[in-house]
Amino acid sequence: MLYLYNLILYQPLLNILIFFYNTIAFGDLGLSIIFLTLLIRVVLFPVFHKSARHQVVMQRLQPELKKIQEIHKDNREKQTRAMMDLYKEHNVNPFSGFLLLLVQLPILIAIYQIILKSLKPGFLSGLYGFVSAPEAIKTSFLGLINLGERSIFIVGLAALAQYLQGRLSLPKIEAGRKPTPPEKMSRQMVFLGPVMTVVIFYNFPAAVGLYWFTTSLFSIVQQIIVNKQIANGKLGRSNQKNN
Repeated sequence: MLYLYNLILYQPLLNILIFFYNTIAFGDLGLSIIFLTLLIRVVLFPVFHKSARHQVVMQRLQPELKKIQEIHKDNREKQTRAMMDLYKEHNVNPFSGFLLLLVQLPILIAIYQIILKSLKPGFLSGLYGFVSAPEAIKTSFLGLINLGERSIFIVGLAALAQYLQGRLSLPKIEAGRKPTPPEKMSRQMVFLGPVMTVVIFYNFPAAVGLYWFTTSLFSIVQQIIVNKQIANGKLGRSNQKNN
């Protein structure tokens, strides 16, 4: 399993990072990390797009799910059937968020390992023959930030970007309607997520925080696209052309 992981994920991503470092990043590790992150997000755009769409639609369905639970509170079988019909109508799977996370997790792990190892000697041993090994990896980003050290500035930017993405994913609650427990939890997570970002990434090298900041920025753009598509009726129901 470890061999397949290295063969399919770790080595290709490592070689792409070094290729970027040698070419379009002009020997800047920070730019290499940004280019690699953007490439991954573009390649996995359909996966992340589906995940973002699923999150928004599920949140917007909470009032209808609450009504179903109230109407069929004495009949669990009818309640389950009605909820599944609602999911089918809007073309969402309540378990798809977990499955999408499993798809993304190995890639995220590989990226973290590459970034952390890029700051240590000997990490270039997995390069392909046609990728030139640089004499040394310069850990500065634009000559301003040492990616091998902690940077509260980078962590702060990553937390802010995650907060903005979380805010964009929240649907509006109509005046006079009380939010459901899942809606309350989603709103709490908007604040909890950035706090956890600061706590987790503060002790990591700034290179890791830069990756998280870049992927969060991409998520913001993708969330804006999803929100516009849902607002225009292009996403959300199974019988629409662009779904």
